[in-house]
Amino acid sequence: MPDEATPHYFALIDQLIEGHQWLEKNLGVKPRSGWAIDPFGHSPTMAYLLKRAGFSHMLIQRVHYAIKKHFSLHKTLEFFWRQNWDLGSATDILCHMMPFYSYDIPHTCGPDPKICCQFDFKRLPGGRYGCPWGVPPEAISPGNVQSRAQMLLDQYRKKSKLFRTKVLLAPLGDDFRFSEYTEWDLQCRNYEQLFSYMNSQPHLKVKIQFGTLSDYFDALEKAVAAEKKSSQSVFPALSGDFFTYADRDDHYWSGYFTSRPFYKRMDRIMESRIRAAEILYQLALKQAQKYKINKFLSSPHYTTLTEARRNLGLFQHHDAITGTAKDWVVVDYGTRLFQSLNSLEKIIGDSAFLLILKDKKLYQSDPSKAFLEMDTKQSSQDSLPQKIIIQLSAQEPRYLVVYNPFEQERHSVVSIRVNSATVKVLSDSGKPVEVQVSAVWNDMRTISQAAYEVSFLAHIPPLGLKVFKILESQSSSSHLADYVLYNNDGLAENGIFHVKNMVDAGDAITIENPFLAIWFDRSGLMEKVRRKEDSRQHELKVQFLWYGTTNKRDKSGAYLFLPDGQGQPYVSLRPPFVRVTRGRIYSDVTCFLEHVTHKVRLYNIQGIEGQSMEVSNIVNIRNVHNREIVMRISSKINNQNRYYTDLNGYQIQPRRTMSKLPLQANVYPMCTMAYIQDAEHRLTLLSAQSLGASSMASGQIEVFMDRRLMQDDNRGLGQGVHDNKITANLFRILLEKRSAVNMEEEKKSPVSYPSLLSHMTSSFLNHPFLPMVLSGQLPSPAFELLSEFPLLQSSLPCDIHLVNLRTIQSKMGKGYSDEAALILHRKGFDCQFSSRGIGLPCSTTQGKMSVLKLFNKFAVESLVPSSLSLMHSPPDAQNMSEVSLSPMEISTFRIRLRWT
Repeated sequence: MPDEATPHYFALIDQLIEGHQWLEKNLGVKPRSGWAIDPFGHSPTMAYLLKRAGFSHMLIQRVHYAIKKHFSLHKTLEFFWRQNWDLGSATDILCHMMPFYSYDIPHTCGPDPKICCQFDFKRLPGGRYGCPWGVPPEAISPGNVQSRAQMLLDQYRKKSKLFRTKVLLAPLGDDFRFSEYTEWDLQCRNYEQLFSYMNSQPHLKVKIQFGTLSDYFDALEKAVAAEKKSSQSVFPALSGDFFTYADRDDHYWSGYFTSRPFYKRMDRIMESRIRAAEILYQLALKQAQKYKINKFLSSPHYTTLTEARRNLGLFQHHDAITGTAKDWVVVDYGTRLFQSLNSLEKIIGDSAFLLILKDKKLYQSDPSKAFLEMDTKQSSQDSLPQKIIIQLSAQEPRYLVVYNPFEQERHSVVSIRVNSATVKVLSDSGKPVEVQVSAVWNDMRTISQAAYEVSFLAHIPPLGLKVFKILESQSSSSHLADYVLYNNDGLAENGIFHVKNMVDAGDAITIENPFLAIWFDRSGLMEKVRRKEDSRQHELKVQFLWYGTTNKRDKSGAYLFLPDGQGQPYVSLRPPFVRVTRGRIYSDVTCFLEHVTHKVRLYNIQGIEGQSMEVSNIVNIRNVHNREIVMRISSKINNQNRYYTDLNGYQIQPRRTMSKLPLQANVYPMCTMAYIQDAEHRLTLLSAQSLGASSMASGQIEVFMDRRLMQDDNRGLGQGVHDNKITANLFRILLEKRSAVNMEEEKKSPVSYPSLLSHMTSSFLNHPFLPMVLSGQLPSPAFELLSEFPLLQSSLPCDIHLVNLRTIQSKMGKGYSDEAALILHRKGFDCQFSSRGIGLPCSTTQGKMSVLKLFNKFAVESLVPSSLSLMHSPPDAQNMSEVSLSPMEISTFRIRLRWT
């Protein structure tokens, strides 16, 4: 069971495919019903994905106790769950909500746990477990079967009053159950006697049997049909989500949206890497098959790719990505992700090398290392990735291969580290490109003498590989960045850089690019922004806050957020050290607080990435107790207690801040974005990791960045959360102008969409360029690299995202088949934002796309529609030459490619 609040839809789809393929291959089974009894709240994204996978029914359990009470009262615990953007009923899936507190046996036979516990026969006297209500179970015998059956049946009847049909589901299980033969025997023998008695007594008017979840739903459909009714007329339709979950009192489970944020960030890096590896591997595989390159074909790449898929899938578990596992289990999850990140680097490097190599026959592979190596290295499962330093010489150039993992062409900045400040970068055509050389800081005030950062603008085609040459050379195209320091008391060697120390207060700190100008206060925190398009200034303040935990008996822990009141401003004893960088390619302001290093950067780019502010925070709260640190963005936007958070990076859910609810109830999961808006503007915070978010007052967005809690919150973990890491959080802030909006109409709407610019910005944030360095020189002069290789013929339409191109496993034995799964998503976007003048590198085509012209130099031999996780093919499935997607649609196709 994956969590449903913090995973991205990419990983949810990937684990469904991996699991469904495994079930079909190893057990010959195709599941039909969803079973989600333990995720802490439920997302309609999951309902949509199950429906697309061919499921007809689903079951959920952890829903706010007040909602359960309301649904029980109106007999709406079984309903058609419909997507909020669906104007018809195409996305409907029949959903069963369990009515009581828990999924264990005391809470599933009926409303009285004291009685239900007596029918959990693992708790018979003399065993390891007892009943906390003080009355133990009795073994069933001819002497007591009548009274015990009537007692149990009374609970079943009371429970059945909450539903609309005469068919009742009574789950029988719990955590860590049915692991020994003795329990199977105890439960089965005792229940069989109860069933035999009930079924033999006509006056009881009951038919009872063991069955699966799908058996229950089949019986339900049959009962509805027997009454000559349609399911649609019996069960209501519902749209929306089930966050934020509370199981009692004011115990809202909004803490886990943020717990262990280090791994929530690592998860997203892993998703981006696995997607890059899947696409490059599938296309390199087709080349290797064409040229019979056995070195590639016999490599263990598919095995390690499968392992990476499974490690990512495992991490979506509702106690993994949520940050609610014991410390040693977290280390195990982290180690699996870390090992897979390393193995994916090898797959990406080898696949990209084959694709960019002119003469494929010369392909070689060293099992111990990749020819192409990533420019970042992570030394352990709990450390931040670091840039490697590329050693340059004046004689032989170093080759840098940059991969654009995005389906649209892209202008983005590439930053690498080299060992010399005199550097020349040559583009694929051999011309020098403009370069910014920036200092690498060993610490706040010390400039490294051994490393320099080189940044340049790269224009790379969709899913394209491009080769740059880097060499040591005095170049007129390289420009040193300038530095200004504030609140500084002493500086070591400047080296070659111009560093100015500001002693007096002086003017405000500002940075700008072609689209934006930003003002900062003397603490290096953003105060206001000017959009150059309309020259209007906007208040946009960034501040940091602490939340503590309540002084009541129940305190915040891994799951629960139980604050001691409003967030308190982060106070520094003295003004923080501030470093301002100004350069040709980018400018930024970095503020060094004790627990956060906060940086706001503007890129000097005419395209998409110039239109938003990049915010990166390095958070370290390892020395605090029972505190949570939050970044708040304040504006003058009059959002009237309304704000919007995404669900799983797939759809937007409107939210309302409700003053009648406790503060923790107004915190919601944010996977990729949150925004507030009024009639004139929308302010969006885009995120590269899942965290908790809220809007506690008008004009504000708050995002939780880390939490350190010293006690267990009594939800089964048995420990606090104090294994905090130094954690990197990455965001973008986007301020957009809206046109002609009726706010009253908008208030009534259950649906909202990001703008195209916002979608693009989010994709760039989550799928950055991948720079790779050719390790050493080329082995011989015969080794030539192509200067550029686009894997797509042209950019896909702006609103179509290539979710994955995933090599499908073979039906027999290990290894891969000759097919891949092509997964496409047509994004819904808000048309009220103008896309003129924002430099979109693509157009929209009403969801239509020619398949034959999709890949560059790869022929599409066949393309057949499939269910989302490849379990089913439509009855009329046939080869297609054009794909047509509706807005919001995610579809999977079986594709067969051939290198031409």
